[in-house]
Amino acid sequence: MNSNPCISIVIPVFNEADNILTLIDSLYENSTGFVHEILVVDGGSSDGIIELLRCDKRVKVLKSKKGRAKQMNYGAQKAKGDILYFLHADSFPPEDFDLLIVLYLQKKHLAGCFHLKFKSRHWWLQLAGWLSSINHISGRGGDQSLYVESKLFRDLGGYNEDYIIYEDIEFIKRLYGKPQTRFKVIKKPILTSARRYEKTGIWKLQKVYFQIYFQSLLGAGPEKLYEHYKKIL
Repeated sequence: MNSNPCISIVIPVFNEADNILTLIDSLYENSTGFVHEILVVDGGSSDGIIELLRCDKRVKVLKSKKGRAKQMNYGAQKAKGDILYFLHADSFPPEDFDLLIVLYLQKKHLAGCFHLKFKSRHWWLQLAGWLSSINHISGRGGDQSLYVESKLFRDLGGYNEDYIIYEDIEFIKRLYGKPQTRFKVIKKPILTSARRYEKTGIWKLQKVYFQIYFQSLLGAGPEKLYEHYKKIL
């Protein structure tokens, strides 16, 4: 690890033209100089996001096959930073997020995330955000973002591209499984949209998430998890 490590932010997108510029503005406003590059990896959008970003020199736009695991792996393959930071297009990291990531990585926490705060006043989503501050695999999710040392990411083989859903958790489980990772939950909130809950219904979507989590514990593979998700939603 360099004495002045740098961060590559990898953002997988699919039809996120309405959100992406606001997110990029926020990343620049809340970073302190450790961000080396922002890689937006598109999975075949049809909303004009490529054209929107084509002249924006703040980002590098990449095209890959659709699927968050595929898109994030491709972004990681092209990234040059010592630290990879995977971020959803509707999640906004806190002030000084890059400095916090670097500080904890230098303390040998080789991977970690921020705890979650939804853009919603619903009591369950407020509670879910609070529960995400607990450092346990059951409290993890992709909306919390994920930083990981580049070398560790490569050593673990990256995201499993067999997973269409649940790819974040599957990879984070492998991170927790390595004691040297010392996974860190940074006690600063990352603000994320509740749009999926609002569209589907909070209890319906939460029930599906619980079912998928317990099916995974019982050994269900990526195809079975996706079939269940697709059948319900």
